[in-house]
Amino acid sequence: MELRALAAFDDNYIWLLRDAAGRALIVDPGDAAPVFAALEGDPPPLAICITHHHGDHIGGLPALLARWPDTPVFAPHEARIDRASHRVEDGDTLAIGSWRFAVMAVPGHTRSHVAYVGEGLLFCGDTLFSLGCGRLFEGTPAQMHTTLMRLAALPADTRVCCAHEYTQANAAFARTVDPHNPALQARASQVDDLRAAGQPSLPVHLASELACNPFLRCATAAVHAAAQAHAGRSLRDDIAVFAALRAWKDDVRN
Repeated sequence: MELRALAAFDDNYIWLLRDAAGRALIVDPGDAAPVFAALEGDPPPLAICITHHHGDHIGGLPALLARWPDTPVFAPHEARIDRASHRVEDGDTLAIGSWRFAVMAVPGHTRSHVAYVGEGLLFCGDTLFSLGCGRLFEGTPAQMHTTLMRLAALPADTRVCCAHEYTQANAAFARTVDPHNPALQARASQVDDLRAAGQPSLPVHLASELACNPFLRCATAAVHAAAQAHAGRSLRDDIAVFAALRAWKDDVRN
């Protein structure tokens, strides 16, 4: 099984999972060109999975389906994704070649966002980023916090496949929130080395995110204290801490 992050636009990743026969699963193809380049000479893809409706995640569908019209496209129940052949929802199980993926509803970034979990992988779109999380375009802090806690409960060795290369910027914010976290310092240094070498910072094991990502650590004393100090008011619970963190991060973008 080969897993590749195909770079697209300024900072997107299209995920490609390929089996020994060269048959591929494509996740969130915002642009068709990187997919065509990666699959040159290979059989048509087994399937395409879509996490949410934003253009940088679905924009490549028309060109891909023009070349491979019989390719199944799995997507949430969302009218803004009009090229889906199969609609999915929380609790569904997908059989794609020899692989099995569970569908999780992960509202927060958008109301209909889903993730695909299986084969030790989490394709989470714009919900969870390494050292960060997605902006709340349609969901509430309570929804996103609940979503992130569901993801946090997955096996710690799950490889998190986020859809953007935001890790260095997220690391700068995370170190502001949690400056004395040695796991975070080590992860930030690792990311700097990877990016300097032209390598993606992803995928990342969930265990690393649990140790480093402030948005998964709202219950810890250090993150709670930092969010409260920045907000300038008492924060009564983890959801309030998350909301304060997300608002703080919004001020510094992404």
